[in-house]
Amino acid sequence: MNKQLIAKLALIALGTVAGAAHADQTTSSFVVKMTITKTCKVNTASIADIDLGTVAATDVAVSQTGSTTFKVNCSKGTPFYIGLAPSNGNANGAGVMSGTGSNTDKVPYNLYSDSGYSTVWGNTATTTAVGNGKQGTGKGMSNTPTDNTVSFIAYAKATNSDFTPDSYKDTVTVNVNY
Repeated sequence: MNKQLIAKLALIALGTVAGAAHADQTTSSFVVKMTITKTCKVNTASIADIDLGTVAATDVAVSQTGSTTFKVNCSKGTPFYIGLAPSNGNANGAGVMSGTGSNTDKVPYNLYSDSGYSTVWGNTATTTAVGNGKQGTGKGMSNTPTDNTVSFIAYAKATNSDFTPDSYKDTVTVNVNY
């Protein structure tokens, strides 16, 4: 019986060794992924008001002008188109300033994209066309270690001051389409 027991143990040992010698490996894989979407923002801290100054009421044409600079960040390589919209909704850059007092006068002004006050800056830009706005291409969202903002200058001009004495103002919305 010992011979049979020894033979059985030998077969078990042989099977264990043979199984270890024939070990296989199986593999699989997975993907690490992320989607980055395009984005833009206007640096509101960089926008100063346009002050057209102080002028006496008169019946002759005046030329009160001013400008402001603002900055836009867009994701790298993203084309964008900027429109300027006066609060009266005029898409052709023509706005009106309202008095801060009780009078109902409206002082007209126009927005321009050039210092010569010849190219109107309105709000017909879309996500695919510049319209009467301005265009740019994003340099990235980060401002460090380099400044990735794109700067723009908006100009305003009022040509009439024959209105009730008051302080007048209007709000212009900067629309970045991308």
